Amino acid sequence: MPQFPSDQLLTFATVLSEGTLDAAARMLHITPSAVSQRLKALEQSAGRVLLQRSNPAQATEAGEVVLRLARQVAQLEADAGRELGLDGDRAQLAVPIVVNADSLAVWFLQALAHVPEDLNVTFDLHRDDEQHSTSLLRSGKVMAAVTATPEPVQGCRVESLGVMRYRAVAAPQFVERWFQKGEKGLDKHPDKHPRSHVDGAALNAAPTVDFDRKDTYQWAFVQSAFKAEGGAVPDWKGPRHYVPASQDFGDAIRLGLGWGLIPEVQCGPDIADGRLIELAPDRPFDVPLYWQRWKTASRVLDVLSDTVREVSGQYLAKP
Repeated sequence: MPQFPSDQLLTFATVLSEGTLDAAARMLHITPSAVSQRLKALEQSAGRVLLQRSNPAQATEAGEVVLRLARQVAQLEADAGRELGLDGDRAQLAVPIVVNADSLAVWFLQALAHVPEDLNVTFDLHRDDEQHSTSLLRSGKVMAAVTATPEPVQGCRVESLGVMRYRAVAAPQFVERWFQKGEKGLDKHPDKHPRSHVDGAALNAAPTVDFDRKDTYQWAFVQSAFKAEGGAVPDWKGPRHYVPASQDFGDAIRLGLGWGLIPEVQCGPDIADGRLIELAPDRPFDVPLYWQRWKTASRVLDVLSDTVREVSGQYLAKP
């Protein structure tokens, strides 16, 4: 079993965090030559190429294994230093976490704000779709993740946080233009405000707002509408806007660019005030969320997990 000195592991992780050898050297207060020598010695011990010298630097498949080890060693050293009262002069431990944009906007920052100050940690947040966030756990780039995947990544434990409930909404002028034409679109009931079901064909034809090209929620909602009607699901038809920021995504819908799914906690007041119209009031779109973290025993991860569990319970529905 090869031995990996902690200074070499720290240097390797820093290069990947900072992106270049020069940036890592500045962070570690050593020369670029010393960084290069440590990386060379680490690769010799591993017997593998661990780092792609690209810009930014990337870990190879073998490097992802060593990166995970480097993160775990740094975490355990920080925990030991705290227990021994030796952390006064130590740099704060940076905890890398991957979170989806909606959780980040709705509740996750609240959770981080409740982490006790005496934990002496900083947070390195990565934003990625909850359907894809586990890849960063596998690579060792993060210690924990908010994810939609209930199956634990190897070396991780998983627990249910709750359900993020979304509502399909659009601006009143958008609804009038796209869903109140002739016989299609919003159902007409004399005893109801025309905030009823929108048929699948109307949804598929109208412009939508997607967060990015990984965002499949609007299309999943269209598919569910067709299936509820007992019809075959066609190919995607309507134009799509891409707005990759949570606040701007909601603003694009409020301004009438298209319809989309917004977390209930964010769009509820707008629905109540009539600034947004709910397209299918009895058809919420629920996304179960899970917390995955390394199994490694750590006070930092334990406290962080407790805080995430407590705060998420204030914003997420029960599954």
